[in-house]
Amino acid sequence: MKIGVIKETRPGEKRVALTPAVVKDFISDGNEVLVETNAGLNSHFTDEDYKNAGASILDKKDVFNQADVIVKVNPPSDDDVDFFREGQIFIGLMFPYNQPELIQKLAEKKITAFAMELIPRISRAQNMDVLSSQSNLAGYKAVIIGADELEKIFPLMMTAAGTVKPARVLIYGVGVAGLQAIATAKRLGAIVEATDIRPETKEEAESLGAKFIQVEDESLKDVSEGGYAKEVSEEFLRKQKEAVDKSLFQADLVITTALVMGRKAPRLITEEQIKQMKHGAVIVDMAVEQGGNVEISEPDKIVEKHGVKVVGKTNLPSLLAVNASELYAKNMYNFLTFLSKEGQVQYDKEDEIVQGTLVIENGNILKS
Repeated sequence: MKIGVIKETRPGEKRVALTPAVVKDFISDGNEVLVETNAGLNSHFTDEDYKNAGASILDKKDVFNQADVIVKVNPPSDDDVDFFREGQIFIGLMFPYNQPELIQKLAEKKITAFAMELIPRISRAQNMDVLSSQSNLAGYKAVIIGADELEKIFPLMMTAAGTVKPARVLIYGVGVAGLQAIATAKRLGAIVEATDIRPETKEEAESLGAKFIQVEDESLKDVSEGGYAKEVSEEFLRKQKEAVDKSLFQADLVITTALVMGRKAPRLITEEQIKQMKHGAVIVDMAVEQGGNVEISEPDKIVEKHGVKVVGKTNLPSLLAVNASELYAKNMYNFLTFLSKEGQVQYDKEDEIVQGTLVIENGNILKS
């Protein structure tokens, strides 16, 4: 099997789909790997690194012309679409429900495509789960960014001049990103509180040292699906605001991580609430790319209003490109190995992982 690695063209993207170490693993399995020139340079992996791992370095056109499988981090660009040929396989992030026009263009090329972000959260797919691996890094980076914007330190500090109180951090959402944010804030010495609509996350948050703010509501018996939070009622969101407001208004740093699979991010913090927060507080809205958890957040901007900074940084994993690429590449290796038999992609359409990720099959659109 010939696997082609394409350079990412999304503005600000520094990750690469395969690292030299994983390229070496693929080649050890009997595959051939073709890498576009400078595909890994933004992640600090040089063409020489890939050559030493056994890969061939080619221009983009030749990679597409020769590869059986094309792997990327981000969805194909319009330029990428032009290069695809019938029968080729694409694997990467796709977000098919948000960009039907791209899916249609790819289908017209009669290719087969798998969306890595749709890998189901089941035990046997954990080592393929790119959302978890990338969210883990994003949760860490969100706290570091927040700490940098916050004009005070995190830990308790006792000095001859007096005692500095620890910062108070509030995390909305106790998924993979939220748990890493809790752990990072605790390591930095902050007092951490967390909240989530899923009652089962309480134990996880508390195991990392956070105080869990729980909203009592009978409707919360079934609020998760496939490891992701589902949409909840306006009544519940009102109750959540009431329960969390006291902590919100006392917080120095707030991290919001709440996402609903395939839908716009829920609105958790309004401008009216921001008016009542501490002057100098910072909010990092990790969901800004999906519409934002914070009413006034804007993608890739710091909005300062009512004395509060709201940071809306998109694509946080790209800021940790070396580690993000390493983890993504391992996820890709595990997924493609799962799909392959005897050196070719051969999959069982009845398998839960295949059903979850298969977006286009030989030009037929299955998800959009």
